[in-house]
Amino acid sequence: MISDRWTRRALLMLAALAVTLSGCTTYVTSQVTAFSAWDGGSDATRTYAFTRNPDQQHSIEQSTYENLVADGLSAQAFRQVPQPQAHYLVGLAYGSRMDTVTVAQPVFYNPWPSPYWGPFNPWGPWGPYGPAYVNQSYPVYSHVLAVRITDKVSGKELYNVSARASGDDPSLVRVMPYLVRSALANFPLQNGTVTQVKLPVDKNGGAPNEAPAAPASAASMPAAAQAK
Repeated sequence: MISDRWTRRALLMLAALAVTLSGCTTYVTSQVTAFSAWDGGSDATRTYAFTRNPDQQHSIEQSTYENLVADGLSAQAFRQVPQPQAHYLVGLAYGSRMDTVTVAQPVFYNPWPSPYWGPFNPWGPWGPYGPAYVNQSYPVYSHVLAVRITDKVSGKELYNVSARASGDDPSLVRVMPYLVRSALANFPLQNGTVTQVKLPVDKNGGAPNEAPAAPASAASMPAAAQAK
């Protein structure tokens, strides 16, 4: 029946909207883009120190994110040391922006109020012409983290990876643990890799200690991520 088809369509649309915009999302999915000239090296050479631009020099926020990245790098056999002893320098860039998404939602209109659903109202609650739709706009926040590893002596860039996630949470600090784990998952990725990492949301507010999902896809086409 026509009413059944419209009802199913409306329920599917509302379910999709709830998954996209609800604060109860159970996963954080990040798009990860990597550019690599990583030569492998050995665990003994994986010593590093963080480097900062002038705006980051005395930032508590910067220190907070560096601690998260340091934990992630330690899982890849990197060891943080004073800069004079470091083989690599690690720099961070990060930022957020807000966009707006517009979704068409059905308007419930019924010229024959419920429960009249019989021969005098064969179309059900939608009326004879199906549901009408109105556009609703919602804020969507995009957060990005970029991690850049360079050789301290030559200054050569060896690895540059970024992770970007979008959702309804305006807080970069709450999303950052997921961005860090996504960016450093499966290190080192091949040059020009574009993939997705899906991590379950920790109800306590941080990324849980479990292995991330394997990359969903890889592509050789570069896709540069922007960060402030």
